[in-house]
Amino acid sequence: MSFKVNTKDEFEKFVSEHWNDINTYFDTKFEKRTTPIYSSVDIRESKDKIAPVDHNMYPAGFNNLCQLDLSYATEIFEESLKSINSEIQHIGIIPESHTKNLFYLDHLAMLGKAIRDAGFEVTFLSFDNNLFQDENTLNLISHSQFDLQISKAELRDGEIYAADQKMDLVVLNNDQSDPIELDWKTVKTPINPTPLIGWFARQKNKHFTYYKNCVEEFSKNFDINPDILQAKFRTVENVDFSSKEGLDKLGSAVDDLKAELPEDKKIFVKASQGTYGMGISVVSSGEEIISMNRKARNKMDIGKNKIKFTSLLVQEGVDTIIQYDDMPAEIAIYLVSGKSVGGFMRANSEKKADGNLNSRGMVFRKFCISEIRQNQDHKAKEAVYTVIARLATLASTEEIKEVLN
Repeated sequence: MSFKVNTKDEFEKFVSEHWNDINTYFDTKFEKRTTPIYSSVDIRESKDKIAPVDHNMYPAGFNNLCQLDLSYATEIFEESLKSINSEIQHIGIIPESHTKNLFYLDHLAMLGKAIRDAGFEVTFLSFDNNLFQDENTLNLISHSQFDLQISKAELRDGEIYAADQKMDLVVLNNDQSDPIELDWKTVKTPINPTPLIGWFARQKNKHFTYYKNCVEEFSKNFDINPDILQAKFRTVENVDFSSKEGLDKLGSAVDDLKAELPEDKKIFVKASQGTYGMGISVVSSGEEIISMNRKARNKMDIGKNKIKFTSLLVQEGVDTIIQYDDMPAEIAIYLVSGKSVGGFMRANSEKKADGNLNSRGMVFRKFCISEIRQNQDHKAKEAVYTVIARLATLASTEEIKEVLN
């Protein structure tokens, strides 16, 4: 089947020449949807396609954005938060509880700054009482020596407070792989992204199914070959790595997908609820899954906060052609309310081009994407990555719609 845009190179040219039309398409779509206040998308580029390989509803890398892009993020935060309620003044941010991760604290500091600079008062607060001793606050210092204070949160008549200050809105930065013990449906304070989409409920299998639908609709609208914008995949349920139950079925799914791909193509087997690069195996055949040793099965069995992985995404490996200091690299794009506000490269000297780069040995390189314009920077990859990231975030709005209904 022939399209107006058949190849990756043609797509890059199309994006440059139709930048405004493409973004109008997205803006119109997002207007009618519940869009997460922020998100991040991991993108791999091979010689023949550019595809997302992960989408995070609770991103943790605002410290990796350049200053120009952080300033742009502030503009979009101001516009987005005021559109929710023009009277909002006090915004709470609920972080993860791993407060000993000093780089994560850098991220919180930059996220807080971006929202404060938008004209709001920001309080970091937590319902995790284990963080607090005899005090109602926890004072921390980040890797880059930023001071950070987390206050004990409480619920009063359905409203979220820190000390005696009521929050007008809460930004959730906790992926809830370990669910926060609250009946969220009784909470009156607006929370974004919705706490109902945490990893205790969310599935990558659903996300990439929705992404496929979004890509096909987008591609039909602009007459683009959808295969150049996505990795092929299969989904497998009811697998138990500890007892080996379902490994034959998982192996068959690997071989089934492998049969559609070039002989040398790797397959990523990912836990559907995995996060932080956990629960991922890179294999060449189904037999490698079936014959996994105990150590490898243990790695695939349990993830962050002891989530047991039973649903798996079997995904085409997209061999990255991107290099940074002779290391294979991939792109992470950050979005606020569905609009791209910046990004960075994740590189890893310990992995090959077809490996999992979100693992030990990774480093980051900032780049700025705030000045993309139509018919400028003809080879500006940042514009192409932005399109993929907006498509992935569009898919996430379908996930949100499902849990809210």
